[in-house]
Amino acid sequence: MPAIEPRPEPAAAPHTPAVRSRLPAVGTTIFTVMSALANECGAVNLGQGFPDFDCDARLLDAVNDALRAGHNQYPPMAGVPALRQALARKTEALYGRHYDPEREITVTAGATQAIFSAILAVVQPGDEVIVLDPCYDSYVPNIELAGGVAVRVPLRADFGPDLDAIAAAIGPRTRALLINSPHNPSGRVWPRADMLRLQELLAPTEVILISDEVYEHMVFDGQLHQSAARFPGLAARALVVSSFGKTLHVTGWKVGSVLAPAPLMTEFRKVHQFNVFTVNTPMQHALAAYLADPAPYLQLPEFYAAKRDRFRAGLARTRFELLPCEGTYFQCVRYAHLAVPERDLPEAEFCRWLTRTIGVAAIPLSAFYGDGREQRLIRFCFAKREATLDGALQRLARL
Repeated sequence: MPAIEPRPEPAAAPHTPAVRSRLPAVGTTIFTVMSALANECGAVNLGQGFPDFDCDARLLDAVNDALRAGHNQYPPMAGVPALRQALARKTEALYGRHYDPEREITVTAGATQAIFSAILAVVQPGDEVIVLDPCYDSYVPNIELAGGVAVRVPLRADFGPDLDAIAAAIGPRTRALLINSPHNPSGRVWPRADMLRLQELLAPTEVILISDEVYEHMVFDGQLHQSAARFPGLAARALVVSSFGKTLHVTGWKVGSVLAPAPLMTEFRKVHQFNVFTVNTPMQHALAAYLADPAPYLQLPEFYAAKRDRFRAGLARTRFELLPCEGTYFQCVRYAHLAVPERDLPEAEFCRWLTRTIGVAAIPLSAFYGDGREQRLIRFCFAKREATLDGALQRLARL
């Protein structure tokens, strides 16, 4: 008889080394949570901020042309020269400041990477960085990963900047201030007077400004976007961040940009080259060609204002209290006056109830606050097709 192999002894379970978390307080973002719940429930997703409509077909044609032209290898670390030149022309035409495409403009893998790299470039361990609450959820984790300390300064009740509170928060350890206009989540827009006051406030300091301007082309009702690039005293100390994804309805491309004076850009690029090194080549060539026509971004305020007005008109027939929406593609509402018992729920619980029971997903504003502040406020995204907005409004009418 052939020999019988002995049965092997059960092996011990492989050991996974323990990791001391760099971000122990961070879990899955609220955007991922609510989008997953919307998919599970078949709800209309007005939570996460992305369009449900296609971009301009000419932009897709430009990508196809770039692919077939062989633009499929690494571009220069700072970005395709034609795109940086297009950004320089665009910024000078809109905001009156010239940035040198060679030394002062870098193409990034979206605005989130741009902000992270900007913070890593300028923040040393122990430095303080002022953020204005409520703020986008990546800011504080970025600061903590750099070894910095986030100093949260609340915006006013109307979500405008409290310049006196910002001034009081600046101290000897303050390295940077992070601002965002048009503002996510509130939809407020900083006026020129506040930017001038900020310029005056920062003038005697060494504070670096990181200006998140990803919604720069979504400013409504005849207002102008007050970019930090417009103000010489701010531009000289600012890293200005923008996003092609938001502007051109291609959030999945993850392509953004940073503009800054050469000394700041030198430090930014040191981090950028070892973070992502460079960014999707054919998309950059396509964007450069597409930006030759300014109409798409110049018409964006009218395009999104029409969606805002359609959505607000529908919400006005409910008991939601509408907050002002001066920019972005977000509409905040207060639900305290709804004729349902759930109006007393905390914001995150209310959003889960709204998704499961009414079939519309939203985002709680408490997720944007360091202290999880409860105000019975939620945020809807109206960057959607008219049919999507109308379908959501029909469901919300049940309230």
